[in-house]
Amino acid sequence: MPNQTTFTEARYAGESAKPAPQVRPICIAILAMGGEGGGVLADWIVDLAEQQGYPAQSTSVPGVAQRTGTTIYYVEFLPQAASANGHAPAPVLSLMPVPGDVDIVVASELMEMGRAVQRGLVSPGETTLVASTNRVYSMTEKSAMGDGRVDPAPFIAAAQKAAKRFVYGDFAVLAERNGSVISAALFGALAGTGALPFSREQFEAAIRRAGVGVDSSLKAFGAGFDLAQNGPAPQTPAARPAVVERTQGLLKAMDERIAAEFPAVAGTVLKAAVRRLADYQSLAYAELYLKRLAPLRDIDQRRGDSNAPLLVETARYLALWMSYEDTVRVADLKIRATRFERVNKEVKAKADQVLHINEYFHPRLDEIADTLPVWLGTLLMRPGALRNALERATSKGRVVRTTSLRGFLLLYGVAALRGTRPKSLRYQREHAEMCNWLAHIEQNAGSHYAMALEIAECQRLVKGYGDTHARGMRNFKLIEGLLPKLLANDDGVSRIRQLREAALKDEEGVQLATLLQGWNWSDATLAAH
Repeated sequence: MPNQTTFTEARYAGESAKPAPQVRPICIAILAMGGEGGGVLADWIVDLAEQQGYPAQSTSVPGVAQRTGTTIYYVEFLPQAASANGHAPAPVLSLMPVPGDVDIVVASELMEMGRAVQRGLVSPGETTLVASTNRVYSMTEKSAMGDGRVDPAPFIAAAQKAAKRFVYGDFAVLAERNGSVISAALFGALAGTGALPFSREQFEAAIRRAGVGVDSSLKAFGAGFDLAQNGPAPQTPAARPAVVERTQGLLKAMDERIAAEFPAVAGTVLKAAVRRLADYQSLAYAELYLKRLAPLRDIDQRRGDSNAPLLVETARYLALWMSYEDTVRVADLKIRATRFERVNKEVKAKADQVLHINEYFHPRLDEIADTLPVWLGTLLMRPGALRNALERATSKGRVVRTTSLRGFLLLYGVAALRGTRPKSLRYQREHAEMCNWLAHIEQNAGSHYAMALEIAECQRLVKGYGDTHARGMRNFKLIEGLLPKLLANDDGVSRIRQLREAALKDEEGVQLATLLQGWNWSDATLAAH
């Protein structure tokens, strides 16, 4: 295919007698994922150009990604309505973007923006880049044992260097706030850049001509336009977890107690934690949380460290551990009014439409046993007829429609077990491990403060549910069993950190086992592991 910049004459079929003027097409690449309206955005741009008499075309190349499938939509149009002799031009337009020759790149997600920069579609002297900073996490990020999220800062910095002009913000949030989809907000941002030879009114007319979701699309368009013109608006703080209204006074009293009894540096973490735990179980449960942290508060006070690192770190991880996920919590979250409102908003259900929500459950035997009282749960886990019967009954999973009375009441009954949770098998087991972990921290904080901090960090291994939780707990207990050896080594602090990071890198524990083999630590603890 001829180079579209140099051989523009080839774009005009039937005009060989008189070379066409040197008019360069405007090239636009749109990178979007499934369901984000990338095709609609491309159609709006084509319609916008054709309404002004400009020849235009769009193509799309679907791809396979680790999320919902990425498609590159490519639009070209010639900003010339007619040739010099009055005949309409018949240009030959390209089917794919050429690196270094793209005027505008629009990306619906941060990693898609990074792909565009990496492919060379964004160039400093030519490209206007419009990108949304929202994230749709890849499977690699989601499945990481630790925090597998990619740091967005380097991507934004690279885009700022690569583009002639860079407009970015969370367009997904803008669209959601205005009851529309991200394509409308990105279309508004594109208009706001002034990179295309059209007015705002002409952009809005393209939305009106499409005739679908016009009002909400125009609102999102306006929000995107304003962001491109004025920059992103200041973000509002995230809402705190919902807590029953009657507890607000008691929570305020607890806040005052935190301010009086704990250092100010820990206040933010502690206040958020007591709300999380009150919502998860009860105010008494939040009181237990503060009681468990009191010894660590005293240790930091004796050390005279105003930053109280041991208290702050332990407080964060203890709150997460005490609000572990179980069947009761899952059922509770699925039947909350706020969830039904959110789903209605996401699917844009109208007042005269009936919405059904199906929940897909596949409870394992141990998850059921964990919910039961200790004696019954222990009995159920023993090999025998009762266990075999329950395994057969749950082997195929179950679909529960929470928008039906029967389905709602079923989950309501499971959520109602919150009051009996402290007597459950899972509660007893988890809290025994928590107390053991806190005891190790407290015992080492006096003479091995740095080691105590590392032990506190090890709670990061305990997360999720099912197999993920079992693997994390297995690795956690392995490192816990090695504490005597680690304390006896001069480099014990660095070694426990290495063990923790190795355990967080893969679910199967291969890197952890490799590290331990390299150290030649093959005692009974490792053999058991």
